[in-house]
Amino acid sequence: MSVVRTASLTDPGRRRRHNEDAYVCEPPLFAIADGMGGAQAGELASRLAAAVVGRANADGRTGRELVVGLIEDANRSVYERAVGDESASGMGTTMTVALAEDDHVWIGHVGDSRAYLLRDGALEQLTDDHSLVAELVRSGRLTPDEAGTHPHRSVITRALGTDAEVAVDVMAVQTKPGDVFVLCSDGLSSMVGDEAIRGALEQHGDDLDEAARVLVDAANAAGGEDNITVVLFEATGSAEVLDETGEIAGLPPEEETLHGVPSPFAAGEDVAPARRRMRLGPALTATGVAVIALGAVSVFGLSRAHFVGVEDNGAVAVYQGLPWNLGFGLRLYRVVYESPLLAAQLSQDERRLLFDHDLQSRDSAMREVNAFARDVVP
Repeated sequence: MSVVRTASLTDPGRRRRHNEDAYVCEPPLFAIADGMGGAQAGELASRLAAAVVGRANADGRTGRELVVGLIEDANRSVYERAVGDESASGMGTTMTVALAEDDHVWIGHVGDSRAYLLRDGALEQLTDDHSLVAELVRSGRLTPDEAGTHPHRSVITRALGTDAEVAVDVMAVQTKPGDVFVLCSDGLSSMVGDEAIRGALEQHGDDLDEAARVLVDAANAAGGEDNITVVLFEATGSAEVLDETGEIAGLPPEEETLHGVPSPFAAGEDVAPARRRMRLGPALTATGVAVIALGAVSVFGLSRAHFVGVEDNGAVAVYQGLPWNLGFGLRLYRVVYESPLLAAQLSQDERRLLFDHDLQSRDSAMREVNAFARDVVP
């Protein structure tokens, strides 16, 4: 197999001052990393991870072993810097790596950046998002529509650099002529739907550079709320999906992860209820929604309900209100306290305990957040 064409583009988006994305587009290796952390630590984390892939030394490794090894090496690089540098404490990054080898592409993945495959006009998401809302959707506790407006949609459940070891999802896809692979940060996938991504790739399939530009422009036109990075490459070969052992198989079921790491929200597990969905009648106008929202605000304002969540900058926060978004830019909660504690500094179990949507008093929510902060924040 050979890589026929490549393209890559990154953009800070319309809301962020710094670009915390990094990428590698050096056939046969491709990678994307989306950093997180306070100040510019996210930018540092993604660049450290990308640098490991960019200077990759195979050392005799191939296929699955090389892809997983590179991500583990990147995790070690970020983790050691975060532990040794107080200003980088709590930083982390997503990482998705693709290796074009022989007649297939190996993909390793951690976080909520994505890999897609465009084949014969159909776009397929190859990777599973390691995010709170994605886990809740897979377990049936949220619908995809609810996930799109969920107040905790920025919380990821697996990242590089937050722990000494990391579990890596890995798969291989046998290729055939005309296959186009897409690696992107969630700055694209959260702003542009799969059908629009497919349409852009189909329309500009003869010019991948133009396709990348159109995708980035579309994400910015939709709001550009995060950094946007796209890496595209076209490969040739045959056409089956391999599992991590190298045997031909279907893609892994959504409810499973590789390396024996179960979803923390697997069916039947006792977790707190997800955000409740307000079902509005089809004839309800924006004005009607606003009136309902104002009424609801009065109710929860009197009740002083609070819950714990995460701001877009990764900081753990206490919110007053109910964890509901009504659409039209209306939401039934507001930030009352932003902690120096970052979600990235918490373990997966700790995130589940904090972000369970239990309504409580402000004092109780503050005590809960500050108890974690005392143990974690220097």
